[in-house]
Amino acid sequence: MKAQLLHLNSNPEHSFNARRDNTPQYHNLWHYHEELELIYFAKGSGTQFIGDSVRRFESGDITLVGSNLPHYWLFDAIYLQQEKAECADIRVLHFKENFWGNDFINLPENKAIKELIRVSKRGISLAAHSRLKTMQLIDAILTTTGTPRIIHLLEILTCISAEEKHDLLTSATFTIQLQDQDANRMQVAMHFIGENYRDQIRLHDLASLTGMTPNSFCRFFKSQTGKTLFQFLIEMRVKTACNLLIENKQTVKQICFEAGFQNFSSFHKYFKTVTGTTPLNFQRSKA
Repeated sequence: MKAQLLHLNSNPEHSFNARRDNTPQYHNLWHYHEELELIYFAKGSGTQFIGDSVRRFESGDITLVGSNLPHYWLFDAIYLQQEKAECADIRVLHFKENFWGNDFINLPENKAIKELIRVSKRGISLAAHSRLKTMQLIDAILTTTGTPRIIHLLEILTCISAEEKHDLLTSATFTIQLQDQDANRMQVAMHFIGENYRDQIRLHDLASLTGMTPNSFCRFFKSQTGKTLFQFLIEMRVKTACNLLIENKQTVKQICFEAGFQNFSSFHKYFKTVTGTTPLNFQRSKA
């Protein structure tokens, strides 16, 4: 997908940036940047778009986004209300691949970290056993100065690189495209889809919002995502259903409509197409 290039502000006192946010609106932008991003949602939930991946994120999740990988965090409405909005708590690190110099990463001892940086270009959702140590080290970086900041970041990368198998977010065929052209159109389209995917989305509405004809929008969307609008929506709804099935707070039929499907038979059909199993069997496997 094409996205807006952001040039992040650098602090001359630090070799990499660390901050704490409570304003989700700051993250509501389809963008990419040279720096890797490690983001910890201490409090907050919503839908994350990373490359061609669409997933829910919840409080406690930590994600590593590689250099120039487009991403967008759409927080749930409760965090975006004009009045009495729920406060979020987000901690973010931004660092360049060579922030420690051009030779350090090529030291033989850093082979695993170098490979992690390469793999991060597909996006990584941290495993549960890595999160506790990582969130503690992120908090330490936010309150530390001097050399310990760099040591803590190295500890984080060492911890993540030691995961037996990374939970990669984008598909193996996803290709990063860096052109800024049409970034606003994709921003508008992704925001509209994220807000309305549970309802019936009409191609005419999306085309109109982006100032395109329906045929032109179809070609445009496919060129950006590698998927048709229909495929993208189906996958997004199925992934939403998967999260709801794991929560196990609603019946399968309720989840069908909550995820945006119009009837139960199509829900079963597309769920099995995407996941290879039925909703009920998927739920049982996660129990």
